This record gives sequence, structure tokens and C-alpha cells, in this order.
Amino acid sequence: MARYIPVRFYPDRMPVDISYVFENEKPAGKHGFCQVDGDTFKFEDGTPVRFWGVIFNGACCFPDHAYAEGVAARLAQAGCNIVRFHQMDAEWATPNIFRLTAGRRLQDTRHFDPVCMERHDYLIKCLKEQGIYIATDVTTYRKFKSGDGVVDADLLSDNMKGVALYDPTMIELQKEYAASYWNHVNQYTGIAYKDDPTFVLLDITNENDLFSEYKTHALYRQTSKYYDDMFRDMFAAWLKENGIEYDAYGCEIFNLDKPMIDFRIHLCKAYFEGMYDYLRNAVGIKIPICGTNWSRRGGLVKSQENMDFQDGHHYYYDWKWGEYEKCTFHRSLTELENSRLAACSASRIHGQPFIMTEWDMPWPNAYRAEAPIWFPASALLQGWSGMMIHTYAYGTNLSPLDVLGKEATSSTIGSVPYREGIFTCWNDPSKFGLFYHGALMMRRGDVRQAKKTIGARVTDYSRNPCALPATAMEIHRVDAVLDTTDTSDLADIRPIEEPFVRADPRKIVSDTGELWRDVAKRIGAVDTPNTKAVYGFLGNAVANRTGGASIALHGMKVACNTDFATIAVSTLTDDPIEKSDSLLLSTIGRSRSRGAQFDGEKLIDFGTGPIEVEVIDAEISIKTEREGMRIWSVNSDGYYIGQLEKRYEDGWLTFHVGPHFPGMYYLIMQE
Repeated sequence: MARYIPVRFYPDRMPVDISYVFENEKPAGKHGFCQVDGDTFKFEDGTPVRFWGVIFNGACCFPDHAYAEGVAARLAQAGCNIVRFHQMDAEWATPNIFRLTAGRRLQDTRHFDPVCMERHDYLIKCLKEQGIYIATDVTTYRKFKSGDGVVDADLLSDNMKGVALYDPTMIELQKEYAASYWNHVNQYTGIAYKDDPTFVLLDITNENDLFSEYKTHALYRQTSKYYDDMFRDMFAAWLKENGIEYDAYGCEIFNLDKPMIDFRIHLCKAYFEGMYDYLRNAVGIKIPICGTNWSRRGGLVKSQENMDFQDGHHYYYDWKWGEYEKCTFHRSLTELENSRLAACSASRIHGQPFIMTEWDMPWPNAYRAEAPIWFPASALLQGWSGMMIHTYAYGTNLSPLDVLGKEATSSTIGSVPYREGIFTCWNDPSKFGLFYHGALMMRRGDVRQAKKTIGARVTDYSRNPCALPATAMEIHRVDAVLDTTDTSDLADIRPIEEPFVRADPRKIVSDTGELWRDVAKRIGAVDTPNTKAVYGFLGNAVANRTGGASIALHGMKVACNTDFATIAVSTLTDDPIEKSDSLLLSTIGRSRSRGAQFDGEKLIDFGTGPIEVEVIDAEISIKTEREGMRIWSVNSDGYYIGQLEKRYEDGWLTFHVGPHFPGMYYLIMQE
């Protein structure tokens, strides 16, 4: 029978503090500006860098001073080194960059609220001091007003999806916004944002393009004929200029034949490269710049080929979340025969850096504790440069919240029900509770990049086929290859729509041997000198529940009696696990709010506090050269609640977690 124990989370601290591991990286910006270095990033002084962190949505970007100080310290304690400021311009957020409180009608979106900017400045100062860098966007959810001079502003959606990429008025407003933001001088650092190396990465626009197939009304959900006609006029002019016979005014505006795809690539490229030139040369932004940040057909990849880096988003979620009826799916990553990150791999142009500014396996998926291990491990195998989870929180009033999935009283934000609660991770044991290991893996590069790189040739820009990345990318590195890509260093180039044939389709092993996943048993592993982890349905692998390790890594054995769990150990020193005198062990599986109820995949009741985690019952053996190691169980308040019994035989330290002093964390340290 499952056993659960209560846990508590605090906005200003973590149970275990690993910030000292990265103490030499404070303050952020000490190495100079972030720069592109081939297909990775480095700082001006040559220091290589990878990023691991979170997203602050809306109001989180404008907290009061006490919250700013506490959250910066907490993120550093969890090992994070980046925050993405997101949805700062969202009308539904309170505060947002244009106003501090709800109530006053905004006539335009051309002026920043001075109190919000003061708070924003202080947050940046606090993050900088803790060694935490910043990524952001120029536009995300800005709702233009009639006072901005935008035609039919009342009829258009947030950020004018699609239209904002070609309407001259909106483009000029985006430039004005960017100039105001990046020229702003932080009153606490005395440095203009554009001159502060705390800022490291910039996306021009969030999830905005001309290829997204789900937008299906008057050009990308718009209801104004004005912008439809503008698009057709521009299309007709482009056709004439290129000598192409085509009916720009009679064609179906959503078709994806070659003239339309080529024109959309032309428009997107003109927007991205025009904005890039303005940001770089007129505003003076020094950091790497990307166009937008998701995977929507090969045409979008092609349109961004001249950007500094590529960016992708991925969610393992089915989006069945209404205002009143809440449905999810309880499905495991380990049971998938192909990688879920194929679309991101298909967006990473060979020779350029790649980063994921949004990823998640959201609550209430019962198996989400797999994600903080599998995602960063997969990213490192691919040679990607960082990850940011969506999201940390949507607001800062977090202290009384002791339930999962419900931030406030409503179940929507901006009329969109899936935002509320689902994505918040700050108090989720199954996600943020495992961030220590994701941070250590990503920032140190614990997982090696794949030995072999396969080029995935993209030829049809009207489609987004991902067969090759889906079947190969947990074994080898897979990069997209366009018609202009330099492939002189690639020996293996294949059509992207061609599946990779694995020797054993049910057992996936990286060519480094450090990562593997058994689809049949629904378990996976990370097996490196500095971090070792097993995740998934570990209890199913137990052949003999009375003893003996059923899952063996190099230097670690696990016999788990709980059916589902993630068990991870990382060194907290410069020495590998086998030689280290300080290790962090995390044992986390299912978590819930007390009393939460589901009927299959339908949520019946959010439950009440406290948040609870399932106790993981497992015998663990770790190979170590250190004698006299003690295993302290650490509770969610950071208390050492008890030492576990142990035995040390033939270089193996063996102990049992669960029956005594149960918790999520165990510090294994020499006296």
C-alpha cells in the first residue's frame, strides 16, 4: 500500500542548498557578454556556458523587494543560472510592464509603468548577485490598443499572431518598445539593460509565425479584412517581382503550395532580419538574438537560418483542460518508442546553438518526476545549450499556497484555462524537487554529447516531418540540414522523413553508453561518473523483493519496491561519485495534494493542503572509495531528521531508504 508524507515549500529557500557548487559564478556577468561559439555559447572571456532555469510569467517579473531577494536566493540554492522573463506585456497579468494594478483603462501600450520598472530593476539586481542570468523576448502577449494607432485593434488577438510580422505599424511599435526597454537604465546597477551582461539571450517574438496550421480564420485568428487584404497585396507584389504567375487574390490564403510557402518564408525572414538589424545596430544589443521559438514546418526553420541561435518549445501534455472540466493523461515518458523532442531536433540547424526556452511535463501527470532527469539528459546528448521550464509561477503571492495545480481562486488566466496551476512548478516536488540534478547535469555537462551526428535533410518546407529525429536522437545527435547549411563536417546525411532503424526498437541506448531507456520495462537511466539516475516503473524490474539489486549501473545498484520513482545521485564536489565525500540523493515519485481525487483522467477535486509525496522504498548501493560516509535524511524544512543504517562491503555503500526517516533528500557525506 502506498505511503505518503507531507512536505512544505517556501518561496525564499530550498531544503538543500547547492549554490556553493557554483559560488565562483557569482555575480552574473562577471565573464562578460554571452557570445556564440560555433554551435554553443561562451562568455567574452572564453568561459563556456550552459543554462538551466525557469520562466517568470507576467506578474512574477515585477515583484516587491522582499520576494525578489528570496526568489533569487532560492533559485541559486536549486542550482539555477537563468530566468526567462516572459509575458511581461500581457494585458491579463497584474502587474505587467504597462501598469501596476488592475482597474485603470490603458489607452495605449507605449509607456512603461515606473513602479513596475523599479521593481523589475531590483529583481534584475537580485538575480545578478546570485549568479542568475536573464533571457527574454521583445513581444509576447502585447495587446495593442487603438491609441497605438493600430487599425482594428479591438478585433485582434494578443500579440497579433502572424499579422505583427508584416504590418508596418506594428513592427514600428515593436521597435519602439525594444528601444525603450533595452535603453532603460537600471537604477540599482546604474547600467542600461543593453549594456548589462546579466542579459544573455533574446527572442524577437514568442511563438509567432506565418506557418502555424491551427490558426484558421482571416489569417491567424484575426477578424479584420484590413490585414487579410494587406497580406494579399504584399503577396501580389512579391509574385510580380519574382515573375510568378499565381492568383494572389483568388487563392485560398491558408494553402501551402510552393508559391505561398516561399512567400511566407520571405515575409518571416524579412521580419526577423529587419528586427535583428534594428536591435543589433540601432539599439546596440550585444547578446545573441533569435527570431521565434517553436517548431512549425520547415519553412519557419528556413526563415530563421540567419539568426544567432535556434530556440524550441516542447510539452508532454494533451491540453484537455477546460474552465470547469479538467482532464489530463497519466502517461510515462519511458513507455514511448520514439523521442518526444523530435520537432526541436528538426529545428536545430547544424552548426548553430540550440536552447529550449520552454519545456514541461505538467501537473497532474502522475509520472512527471521522470521529466527533470530525461529532458536535460537528452538535451546534453544533443549538445544543446540549456533549458528553461514553463513555468515557475504566474504570480508572487505564493506563501499560503499548499496545494498543487491551483494558484488562486479562478481556473483560468486571460480566459485560457490550462495556464492556471498546471504549469506552476515552484511547489511541485515531482518537478522542482528534482531540479538539483538537472542543474548539476546541465551546468557541468555531466552527460556527454553523442559521438555521432546525423544530418536530417529538410527539403519540403511546407511540412515538419520528424521521423529521423524521433527514432534516432536518443542514440545519436541529429541536426537539421537546409539547402544552405555547411555540411563539410557531416559524414552521414539522410532525409528527415526517413526513420532511423534501431537494432532493438524496445531498448534505446545512446552511442556514449551513458543513457538508456527500456520501453518494455518502462524504465530509463543516466549513468555518468558525476550523476547516476534511474527513473520510471522501477518496481516492475524487481525480480526478488527480498534482496538483490535489479537495476545495475556502473557504480550504482537499485532494488526499488515502490512501483514508480526517480532515484538520482549526484556528486556535490569536483570529484566523481566514486571518489566524492559529498553526494546528494533524491528519491521522488508521485506527489499530490491531500484529498485530490481523479476519475480516470478527469480531476474531481484539487484537494487541500498539505502537499504530499509518496515514500520511495528502495535498497541502494553506491560504489565509493570513501569509508565512514553517513546518510542523513533531510526533510522539506532542511532539517537532518535521522541517519540511515548502512553497510560498507568491498567498496560498496549499501542502505535502505523508506522504512526509517523517510524523505525526498539524503545527504551522503563523510564525517
